[in-house]
Amino acid sequence: MALDALERVRAICLALPEATERPGSMPGFLVRGKTFVWFADNHHGDGRVALHCKAAPGDQDILVTADPTRFFIPPYLGHHGWIGVRLDRDPDWAEVADLVAGSYRLIAPKRLAARLAPA
Repeated sequence: MALDALERVRAICLALPEATERPGSMPGFLVRGKTFVWFADNHHGDGRVALHCKAAPGDQDILVTADPTRFFIPPYLGHHGWIGVRLDRDPDWAEVADLVAGSYRLIAPKRLAARLAPA
């Protein structure tokens, strides 16, 4: 499951302009050296397969409150407005792609972010 989820996340992230991957126990996806997505598989024994991505101001609270079975506040990044998205509970991959694109827009330089279709 985790490997399949990683492959899907990888395909979504690396399709974005100038996106790169930093492999490791918690792979990260970057644009010009700044991380816009982390992939987590049982991070610190939490039992989740998830991605962590930056969310627009206010979105973190809205998502976690609306569906706490799919969304959570990730450790270390949550206080910076990042959101955790569970990938081990039949994720809506179109929604995941939208969240990844939103995170990319918040992290990428404006000229690169502008190359994406409007949100």
